[in-house]
Amino acid sequence: MASSKLLLAAKSLSVDPGAPNAKNLLAAAARAVTESINQLITLCTQQAPGQKECDNALRELETVKGMLDNPNEPVSDLSYFDCIESVMENSKVLGESMAGISQNAKTGDLPAFGECVGVASKALCGLTEAAAQAAYLVGISDPNSQAGHQGLVDPIQFARANQAIQMACQNLVDPGSSPSQVLSAATIVAKHTSALCNACRIASSKTANPVAKRHFVQSAKEVANSTANLVKTIKALDGDFSEDNRNKCRIATAPLIEAVENLTAFASNPEFVSIPAQISSEGSQAQEPILVSAKTMLESSSYLIRTARSLAINPKDPPTWSVLAGHSHTVSDSIKSLITSIRDKAPGQRECDYSIDGINRCIRDIEQASLAAVSQSLATRDDISVEALQEQLTSAVQEIGHLIDPIATAARGEAAQLGHKVTQLASYFEPLILAAVGVASKILDHQQQMTVLDQTKTLAESALQMLYAAKEGGGNPKAQHTHDAITEAAQLMKEAVDDIMVTLNEAASEVGLVGGMVDAIAEAMSKLDDGTPPEPKGTFVDYQTTVVKYSKAIAVTAQEMMTKSVTNPEELGGLASQMTSDYGHLALQGQMAAATAEPEEIGFQIRTRVQDLGHGCIFLVQKAGALQVCPTDSYTKRELIECARAVTEKVSLVLSALQAGNKGTQACITAATAVSGIIADLDTTIMFATAGTLNAENNETFADHRENILKTAKALVEDTKLLVSGAASTPDKLAQAAQSSAATITQLAEVVKLGAASLGSDDPETQVVLINAIKDVAKALSDLIGATKGAASKPADDPSMYQLKGAAKVMVTNVTSLLKTVKAVEDEATRGTRALEATIEYMKQELTVFQSKEVPEKTSSPEESIRMTKGITMATAKAVAAGNSCRQEDVIATANLSRKAVSDMLTACKQASFHPDVSEEVRARALRYGTECTLSYLDLLEHVLVVLQKPTPELKHQLAALSKRVAGAVTELIQAAEAMKGTEWVDPEDPTVIAETELLGAAASIEAAAKKLEQLKPRAKPKQADETLDFEEQILEAAKSIAAATSALVKSASAAQRELVAQGKVGSIPANAADDGQWSQGLISAARMVAAATSSLCEAANASVQGHASEEKLISSAKQVAASTAQLLVACKVKADQDSEAMRRLQAAGNAVKRASDNLVRAAQKAAFGKADDDDVVVKTKFVGGIAQIIAAQEEMLKKERELEEARKKLAQIRQQQYKFLPTELREDEG
Repeated sequence: MASSKLLLAAKSLSVDPGAPNAKNLLAAAARAVTESINQLITLCTQQAPGQKECDNALRELETVKGMLDNPNEPVSDLSYFDCIESVMENSKVLGESMAGISQNAKTGDLPAFGECVGVASKALCGLTEAAAQAAYLVGISDPNSQAGHQGLVDPIQFARANQAIQMACQNLVDPGSSPSQVLSAATIVAKHTSALCNACRIASSKTANPVAKRHFVQSAKEVANSTANLVKTIKALDGDFSEDNRNKCRIATAPLIEAVENLTAFASNPEFVSIPAQISSEGSQAQEPILVSAKTMLESSSYLIRTARSLAINPKDPPTWSVLAGHSHTVSDSIKSLITSIRDKAPGQRECDYSIDGINRCIRDIEQASLAAVSQSLATRDDISVEALQEQLTSAVQEIGHLIDPIATAARGEAAQLGHKVTQLASYFEPLILAAVGVASKILDHQQQMTVLDQTKTLAESALQMLYAAKEGGGNPKAQHTHDAITEAAQLMKEAVDDIMVTLNEAASEVGLVGGMVDAIAEAMSKLDDGTPPEPKGTFVDYQTTVVKYSKAIAVTAQEMMTKSVTNPEELGGLASQMTSDYGHLALQGQMAAATAEPEEIGFQIRTRVQDLGHGCIFLVQKAGALQVCPTDSYTKRELIECARAVTEKVSLVLSALQAGNKGTQACITAATAVSGIIADLDTTIMFATAGTLNAENNETFADHRENILKTAKALVEDTKLLVSGAASTPDKLAQAAQSSAATITQLAEVVKLGAASLGSDDPETQVVLINAIKDVAKALSDLIGATKGAASKPADDPSMYQLKGAAKVMVTNVTSLLKTVKAVEDEATRGTRALEATIEYMKQELTVFQSKEVPEKTSSPEESIRMTKGITMATAKAVAAGNSCRQEDVIATANLSRKAVSDMLTACKQASFHPDVSEEVRARALRYGTECTLSYLDLLEHVLVVLQKPTPELKHQLAALSKRVAGAVTELIQAAEAMKGTEWVDPEDPTVIAETELLGAAASIEAAAKKLEQLKPRAKPKQADETLDFEEQILEAAKSIAAATSALVKSASAAQRELVAQGKVGSIPANAADDGQWSQGLISAARMVAAATSSLCEAANASVQGHASEEKLISSAKQVAASTAQLLVACKVKADQDSEAMRRLQAAGNAVKRASDNLVRAAQKAAFGKADDDDVVVKTKFVGGIAQIIAAQEEMLKKERELEEARKKLAQIRQQQYKFLPTELREDEG
């Protein structure tokens, strides 16, 4: 068997001399043959005792000698430090056995002599193996070497198993084999097939190749199945050794042999084999001392054993004893040399030393730069931009950060990787230092400059500590005492990396580094070139619309960047970010538009122009970043303005390409934008009319405009017809119709506005009715244009055509309504009725939109939905009143109020119901009651219309029942909104909730005031002494302290209230009891007082430091803060538990406010006193002048005393008046 293995290994090596691990396998096979020969000789020969052991030992040593020739493959699985331990243990065994050889040779105890020779031989083989493995690890640890790569499978294992199975199968079918031989052969087959199946399983789990994975699994199944069949026949043969059973066994072996051969052939695929290590010349030189020592040891050991063999025969030969002693000494020296070489050549030690020297040099360089920066003599690098330097620095720091964990792992237990990793780490420090010094040289702020340099130095020092710890650990897993130091050094290094990255990120945000934005735009552009875009989910028209939207957004942003480059360059970063986001959406939609455009040339043009726009955006974003670095650079400003203009031009090219794709739909998009602007303008006009400020410029009457309105409206109807027919005609006709309708609606809106103004501001409700009528027409036209765009070039039975017809019908209805309104507007008897009819029609259209499945663009809170129901309640009351009075003025007011109330309610209800947190069931319920509320309100208005035409008592009586129905629907809608909120719902009308809201509002206003104070700086007064500036700093600090303390106070008050609610002392439901209501109102009043007083204090502080107010006003404001704080504490103490945590926090917060106020008062009084001392009075020396001066001073004193008395009386009156309105708690003196 051993010979066959040797031949098989030799065959493999001859076929492929470079095959991985082939030499090792051949050496192992040769050793096995040597051992077999030794055993054979021992059994078959009779020699003098001790002789055959010496011969066996010499043959073994000759066999292992080949391991040291070229150790570029692993000999075993030993780590480097395991190799050292193996050498130490084997050298100890060898020393004892060498002493035994000498002793037993002297005494003539030849059996013991032979045993010692055998032990020495095994120890020498172990030493050689450890030396060869150590040499291999030293070689591959060199940074220029490449470690070998373990293959997916071991082809030799498969070939060996194949041979063993074939030999076992021959024994099975051999007629002369005994039952014991059959069982032995069966055992061999089972053992090797099991090993093959296990190897296949491991290989299939490791490979990423699906074909290979499937093949391994299938081959394993074939081997397992054929083995199972063979085992069945072997069992039958074991029971009855008949010729028939032996024949069945022979037949069963054929499929197994075939399956194993196929698997062996597949496993020999070069794709699965190992890759040998490539050891550099430096690595080979490092191996040399170990190999030389090991070879010397083997050679001298061979001489020693030969000498010992002759002494065993003739122990009385003195010269031979001296030769033995010499060889023994040589062996000892060579083993010592081997141990020293292995220890000295430990992987990574040399690289650690080199890296430590390199980082020490870098630390010296950074120290020199720091000294230069301190003396303001750090030379600026002009050969590279600050952006490039920051990118280099960031990249180097990130790479260093990525290496920390691998170095720590290698230092703890992977010696072969240590040299590679530390060399890699050291290579990043030179560019790191260059980049850090370059960045520092370009930073104007000295503090930031020193921060960058100091943090870079800290990083280098922590890396140095890491290298010392790694060198000490050396990759030895058993050196546990070094592992804590390695972990600590790694943590310190990570912290240093984090610190410098934070600084770099802050610097990047400050100077507007735009590298990430540029990358994002470039990535979006690259997606445009992707071969196959995703499957389109819409038509060209859909994508055309969104591309136009984002293109125009980019153009607007570019214009804004031009403006901000001159006024506020610091805002360019946000605009650049917005442009990046818009371009990302544009590129995606542009890709889809290009894919759906016909013909393909248009698609190519769209794609190309969107890419060109991307290039323009990149240049503009880069210029924005550069301008933020140097905001005063006029050359960069000019470049940015040129880039912005180029972007605007490229946007127009994108739009023209889209127009070429479909001119008609592009015109529709443009027209829709124009109409949206008209609707917004009309909303503004309604605001002016409601405020009573919409007046005619001349003494015009409505009659002067009526004919013009009617004529323009009729022209719009004609344009509408052309627009509807244009959807099915050519793009040119559609474009013409869209442009014409946009122009006509613009003209119509203008003449209606003039007509509304001519009605006069005395009748704002009628003005609003008229403007609402034209607004309805504009909205209908906008919807019609959208429907026309969607239906363009579609077949007659397409669903979009039905939408178009519906939109056209609404358009006609709204134009008709406008005409009726225009005719009725001067008829006082009918204009209210007309307004109500128009409102009813508008509400029906709004309800249709509400009931559509279209998801709103934004969502709102359930509280907003409830707030909007109040408008419905008010409008209901107004409608009932109008129905009872039947006055046209009341009806017009009702119509206008109803329109707004229902529109707001439907919008808020839909937005709230589509909030992500709202369940499907609650959403459906809210939408249902929103519809019911609108329908019941419509019924009420329609009944009012009936009452107007026939005002009988019976009909008026029905108004109450209809209003109750509306109220019921509103109640259901509110309950649905409460369900949206879930368990956290609170009633907005609950006084305790109002109190909490007021407290939080007070906190917010106080925090806003504090932020305002943060921005205040004392006024510059170069001609005055520093003491005044100190006082102003005191004012600001004290005011800031008060603002912070009052903020904490109102938050503590809020917590105290929550605690009271939890204890049940105050109800969480609407409080009807007078005391709870008074308590809540007291807290609200006090919270408002605190907020108002703090706001006044901030204004006084601001005015004082700016020199516009006296210290007295500041003192008064501070005292008012303290007083209102005391009132807040009284309001809270009324019901609170004095020992509760919240009350203690509240008391502490109140004390903080009082302390802060007292500090401010003291500072201001001190300043006022000092000022009084500093005021020099110039006394006149002449007698008459002196008397006049005394009289004037006395007059001023009496005047001031009178003013003081009047001011005191005024303050007392104010307090008496306020006292009447204070809640009970604030009147009581709680001590």
